[in-house]
Amino acid sequence: MVYLDSISILISSVLGLGLAIPSNTCIVMGNLDLIRKKGKLSPTDVIFLGKGVVNILLQCVLNLQGMIFVFSPAILSIIQVYVFVSTSVYFLTYYSFWLTFWLSAHYCTTITNLSYGFFIWLKRIVSNFPSHLLFLTALGMFIVSVPWFWIVYAESPLQSSENSTGASVLVSLSYFVPANTLGCILPFCLSLLCLVLTSSFLLRHIWRVKNNDSGSTRPNLQAHVTALRTIFFLLLMFTIFCLSLVLLFLENPSLIIIIWNLRLLSPSVEAAVIFQASNKLRRIILRRFWTRSWRNTEA
Repeated sequence: MVYLDSISILISSVLGLGLAIPSNTCIVMGNLDLIRKKGKLSPTDVIFLGKGVVNILLQCVLNLQGMIFVFSPAILSIIQVYVFVSTSVYFLTYYSFWLTFWLSAHYCTTITNLSYGFFIWLKRIVSNFPSHLLFLTALGMFIVSVPWFWIVYAESPLQSSENSTGASVLVSLSYFVPANTLGCILPFCLSLLCLVLTSSFLLRHIWRVKNNDSGSTRPNLQAHVTALRTIFFLLLMFTIFCLSLVLLFLENPSLIIIIWNLRLLSPSVEAAVIFQASNKLRRIILRRFWTRSWRNTEA
């Protein structure tokens, strides 16, 4: 059984590395190409760029964790290695979730044009200061993730005795509850709210257009549908991760391996979601590959 678990993680690691790194590198290079040509990026492109960088780093850390588990599990018992890997995974995962929210908020405030003060402020912040917003979010998630160092040291067998086990569990819960609330539950609920608002607005808009007797031409809703589909797919991945956190408490080895395999493939899936959401990125990548293949043919 352990052998099969190692094989499955090894396969997922190789697939994730072969799919996630090239695809997310294309996302990063494509947006850098847009910066070179236009001098700036739209808020959506800035978030996609951030997603690409985070996915590359997350895939590298997850692959490192998987390779250590397959080839030398004893290394994970070294407290420094375990702290580094765990803290990096939590930080990058929390940051990715907040990037999902900012993307959802941008789509929502752009499509619905809500007149409430909070949404007007949110639209102004996301539209005018996307780079600053992403930097402050990264700083905030780093501050949330840093206490993991002390939690792991407190729970380490070398650092704690039997008398301190109850205190360690209490400290662990006192950290994980607020950390997962800030890094996972809060952005999930906010993203879900954006999805519901955007969906209801588009449904009402389509109903009004269908019942419009003025004979006016029907507007093109493809961009709005693509935005809605993007939020839905990212939230679906979000939901799977939240369920995996709950299932981890069951401490079932088979479930843990399945969750680990899904995590290894998640950066690749996010890259696919980003590509379906951005026509500009698809055109840049296709043009680049087309030019490269044409040059190879000429040679």
